Amino acid sequence: MSEKHTEISQLGEFGLIDRLTAGLEAKNDSTAKAVGDDCAVLHYDADSDILVTTDMLLENVHFDLTYVPLRHLGYKAAVVNFSDVCAMNGTPRQITVSLGISSRFTVEHIEELYDGIRLACRAYGVDIVGGDTCASHQGLVISITCIGSAPKGTAVKRSGAHDTDLICVSGDLGAAYMGLQLLEREKVASAGQPDFVPDFSGKEYLVERQLKPEARKDIIEALAANGIKPTSMIDISDGLSSELMHICKESDCGCRVYEDRIPIDYQTAVMAEELNMNLVTAALNGGEDYELLFTVPLTDHEKINKIEGVKVIGYITKPELGAAMITRDGAEFPLRAQGWNPLAAEQKSDAE
Repeated sequence: MSEKHTEISQLGEFGLIDRLTAGLEAKNDSTAKAVGDDCAVLHYDADSDILVTTDMLLENVHFDLTYVPLRHLGYKAAVVNFSDVCAMNGTPRQITVSLGISSRFTVEHIEELYDGIRLACRAYGVDIVGGDTCASHQGLVISITCIGSAPKGTAVKRSGAHDTDLICVSGDLGAAYMGLQLLEREKVASAGQPDFVPDFSGKEYLVERQLKPEARKDIIEALAANGIKPTSMIDISDGLSSELMHICKESDCGCRVYEDRIPIDYQTAVMAEELNMNLVTAALNGGEDYELLFTVPLTDHEKINKIEGVKVIGYITKPELGAAMITRDGAEFPLRAQGWNPLAAEQKSDAE
């Protein structure tokens, strides 16, 4: 009898993680939260929650150097890690940087990449404290581990949402995905034209959202200043629908999100119309916005309304009601986790 084999694409990224980590038990009292959130939470002293996260970026899987400048790539690689720490209500403090480098890259290329990493660290007050380099036969590989902290007991997980909590999101959604579509379109148009000049006029915001995202450390600071501790939180890297489903799964709850409350920038809407794409679908599933999705008690409604750049888009329900979006005409449609899955078959994107 032949041994049964399961294709990784059948499980997808999160299914594979669940399978590999099933039954893991913490052996150390300092491990307060292990696998299953944006960061692990460690307790080493009486005053702080220590937060640890790692992200790996692979050439031609997560980024395309045809249109991604190395300096921007370095900045983005650092910021996506900072965003994970912010998504735990923490502050990024240190990173280690590990690189796999193929022979086609020069020292100057890697210096340019590091310039971007250094720029991000200066902007967010983060120290580079170590790392590793090795040869790669498959292009460029970037792996960054970020260490952050939060005052003891203030780290926010995905698992704390409760019935009637408000669902909030920072910034706007779908712009990074539309930026990717624009860059891909110009890449196709440039084929075989050495003097080709891409046209990003009127859509600079979309390109910036894709190439140079920002972690919403400012929102974390605003929440603290207004005396708000979210009940659950996650950053939007794989799409709003996927991240909402993570919160619902971990918190054992349902949700209702209003279509007309999803924040979308004007340039995003224009680009969606040009490409004949469904705007709300792009906002729900596009990913790479690195905005914060979080829940707060209903009693914090007035406080939340005072924070610029945060919008209430729905509410948490009992689990038996499921997760759904309420359309502009009042109809309900089930939400599905359709954000980018890097381990699914035949799926290619620049999302994390």
